[in-house]
Amino acid sequence: MKTILLVLTLALLAGCASKPPAAISKIPHDNPTLTRVRLDIDRFIGSEVRWGGVISKVENKADSTWIEIVRRELHNNGRPVSSGKSDGRFIASFEKFADPLVYVEGRPLTVVGTIVSRTSRPIGEYDYIFPVVSVEGSFLWKKQDSVPAYAYPPPYWYYDPWFYNPWPYRPHRHYH
Repeated sequence: MKTILLVLTLALLAGCASKPPAAISKIPHDNPTLTRVRLDIDRFIGSEVRWGGVISKVENKADSTWIEIVRRELHNNGRPVSSGKSDGRFIASFEKFADPLVYVEGRPLTVVGTIVSRTSRPIGEYDYIFPVVSVEGSFLWKKQDSVPAYAYPPPYWYYDPWFYNPWPYRPHRHYH
């Protein structure tokens, strides 16, 4: 019995541990934070990074595509954390065309690449200085759906009009 329990536990843990996709599996030895880079971008030109976040804007140019990303922390598998604070924005520069209908605003994206330059662009009336990352590998994540109110339907007696409920108000009876 203990052996079966141990095997099931190990199988469950192995299923929870996920590897990053091959395109973004390379983690640079000294992966600087965006906050550190923004203090002196010129010093970090040529540095390799693995950053991710949510897409803010897509701009196709004649020979490349610039995707503005609001940076977020990354999980162990490389997926950006869906909520929380951001330490700024950066531009991911792709050598190819990126369809704005695929790279939609708000979709999570992780890139691996090299910081090649800096650029200044307005966000509202504020001139923001962006580090530009030349992308070597990327992974566009599926947008996570919200978790439904109930994982399973309530028990059958929940709908019984004669079932005794000591609470004056019942929770909503619909699920998403």
